[in-house]
Amino acid sequence: MKLHFIATIFVASILFIACNTTKKATAEVEPTKPEATEFWTPVPNVVKPGNSNGQAPADAIVLFDGNNFGEWEHLDGSAVKWTLNDGAVTVQPKAGDIRTKRSFGSCQLHIEWRTPSVVKGTSQGRGNSGIFFQERYELQVLDNYDNPTYTNGQASSIYKQTRPLVNACKGPGEWQTYDAIYTAPVFDAQGKKIKSGMITVLHNGVLTQLNTEIQGTTEYIGWPKNVAHGEAPFKLQDHGDLVSYRNIWVRRL
Repeated sequence: MKLHFIATIFVASILFIACNTTKKATAEVEPTKPEATEFWTPVPNVVKPGNSNGQAPADAIVLFDGNNFGEWEHLDGSAVKWTLNDGAVTVQPKAGDIRTKRSFGSCQLHIEWRTPSVVKGTSQGRGNSGIFFQERYELQVLDNYDNPTYTNGQASSIYKQTRPLVNACKGPGEWQTYDAIYTAPVFDAQGKKIKSGMITVLHNGVLTQLNTEIQGTTEYIGWPKNVAHGEAPFKLQDHGDLVSYRNIWVRRL
């Protein structure tokens, strides 16, 4: 009986090895025709691209084209009190932050910004504003042209978290661009974060953030917080400086 049991185990082992060896050999067989590695479906959607002048791609949502504040409001829901002039919107100090009326999650964002041509202040007191993804996660806007400050608070930083790879700032009064790919964080049914948000940023066409983890909210004081949330608006910060924005569009991902 004992010998029969041992024989059975031996045969089963041989079959297992043979089976897996066959699978491995099959998986490693090199295709002999080019068609074997060509995939024709699904076919990507056709999207007419924009241009270098800030024109949005055909499938983008235009959040600001220089004509009106139709997509924006103050945090209390009131009409925007910032200044609209020459195709740009400029912070009205003490008027408060503004946010989009629509909410977003993972997305591609294009936004252009300009700090004042007349330089006033130093460090964080010079051309300061910010772009908040989902109202919580700040991509810093600051005049960092020959203006030292703490590195995780300079332009193109994830505020108080991750410094930019390089300083790609143009001079005061010049228009600058951010192109960002943002992946929203994921929370489980109990409200626990199970996947961090991520962001890649091009500042004036230069890579400044590459698959950067967003640790949580970008707090001025204290560590990042992670409270469950869904889609939420973009927010532009009134930090008291005359920072301007134009050509803002977004593509949902």
